[in-house]
Amino acid sequence: MATEAHGGEEGGLVFHPMDQFIVQPLFGDGAINMFTVTNATLWLALTVLAVIALMVLGTGKRAIVPSRTQSIGELAYGFVYKMVEDVTGKDGVKYFPYIMTLFMFIVFANFLALIPMSFSTTSHFAVTVVLALAVFLTVTVLGFIKNGASFLGLFWVSSAPLALRPVLAIIEIISYFVRPVSHSIRLAGNIMAGHAVIKVFAGFAAIAVISPVSILAITAMYGLEVLVAFIQAYVFTILTCVYLKDALHPHH
Repeated sequence: MATEAHGGEEGGLVFHPMDQFIVQPLFGDGAINMFTVTNATLWLALTVLAVIALMVLGTGKRAIVPSRTQSIGELAYGFVYKMVEDVTGKDGVKYFPYIMTLFMFIVFANFLALIPMSFSTTSHFAVTVVLALAVFLTVTVLGFIKNGASFLGLFWVSSAPLALRPVLAIIEIISYFVRPVSHSIRLAGNIMAGHAVIKVFAGFAAIAVISPVSILAITAMYGLEVLVAFIQAYVFTILTCVYLKDALHPHH
């Protein structure tokens, strides 16, 4: 986390908080290609296995008196179902399985990244952009399938004065196509920033004078990151519900 640099006449501690985000081959040190198994591959696979373990294996018995695992699964199910129903209405409930899968994947990826020596997959735009684009394309196609050309009414603010409507339409179109950018950057940026700060504090822990303060800072940041891990999954999911609502009911 911290190494001592001896360059010329100067020396000091050099931190590399961003090294933890480097994608590396899991076996060997060769170049990374399409079929190389990397640390990102491993933790993405572990995320999927964790979701399956909770939602399939953990709730498979469906006991009247639920186990702890079943209780967590049922709480997650009820939480996301209520979110979808409240935001999108009854019409959006049929898309609940997709939104539930999205939430569980992100929340498990975020929490697994808090394990020491793990890899944070949701700090990479390669992951979050794919998730955001999948949502964007899905709701856009769904909007046209459900509403036809009237889906374009999403961009026409009929309640505004007539003279302002063309200007507002341009703004609405720009904001619509910016959605996948903000959707992906919000998740990756928050996760990356928190992990980088923890790494910096961990580097300062090597200095005896400020080590106690650094450890307290790490503890506080870790607690905050636990909260952020859930909040960012929630924000990503509820924005998905908002975009779905626009696709189902495009008229202002």
